[in-house]
Amino acid sequence: MKQLVIFLIAATGGYLQQQSVVRSTAHETGNNEQVIRISASTFEFNPSEITVRKGVPVVLELTSQDRHHGFKLSAFELRVDIKPSAVEKVRFVPDKIGNFTFLCDVFCGDGHEEMSGTIKVVGQ
Repeated sequence: MKQLVIFLIAATGGYLQQQSVVRSTAHETGNNEQVIRISASTFEFNPSEITVRKGVPVVLELTSQDRHHGFKLSAFELRVDIKPSAVEKVRFVPDKIGNFTFLCDVFCGDGHEEMSGTIKVVGQ
């Protein structure tokens, strides 16, 4: 049991360290999906401002650095729980241009109401 705990601590520490290096990068896959990593921690998303193109598929890879959070992007009817030590993937194709707010919809303490960000969808 003790070895399992040590392994889990080591594995989680490495994972979190890796995420902190790459969490704000965006790239396109071979099938033209734009992959964006978003990290949630108490009262903030990082990055909190994201730009995507209309009609280009997007995959959001959501992680939590500390506790249970939520991710809600009402304009595109997206909603997911973000739990520590897990990566939640959400796929969508932006079909309208504009600035759209996403937010945490799981209460995470005083300051929760400020936990939000913006996805800007631009033309192709």
